[in-house]
Amino acid sequence: MNVEEVIKTTKVIPVETRTIIHLQLVANKVNEILSQALKPHGVSLQQFNVLRILRGRKGEAANLSTLNERMVTKMSNTTRLVDKLILKGYVKRNVCEHNRRKVEIFITSEGTKVLTGMDESIKNAQHKILKDFEIEELQQLNTLFDKF
Repeated sequence: MNVEEVIKTTKVIPVETRTIIHLQLVANKVNEILSQALKPHGVSLQQFNVLRILRGRKGEAANLSTLNERMVTKMSNTTRLVDKLILKGYVKRNVCEHNRRKVEIFITSEGTKVLTGMDESIKNAQHKILKDFEIEELQQLNTLFDKF
């Protein structure tokens, strides 16, 4: 992806600025491809992330704080994401009788089932995104990203 072509400029962009713009363009393209992969499943990338976190807990409850900590994209509207997933039947929420502030969130069997289908869509999207890279290049990219 040529930054200058994408933003339609002939100016010389300083390397620091070009790098930041390039990272933003790549992040936007990755999000666009992943979002398109999830569109047929009727969930957003953030909702998918919540479902993966819950599945990874292997039946152990999560709370909103746990979800927020583990989200790839940090956001303040996790409650809304969970509410939408509850309406779809993919997660359930239990409120403690003795402490109404304690809320436990679980993935349902239906949520686990649909997530398995989403996994294949995401795997295909990841392949589409990374198809032009060798494993060594991906390892090098990850080493460079670790500097952040």
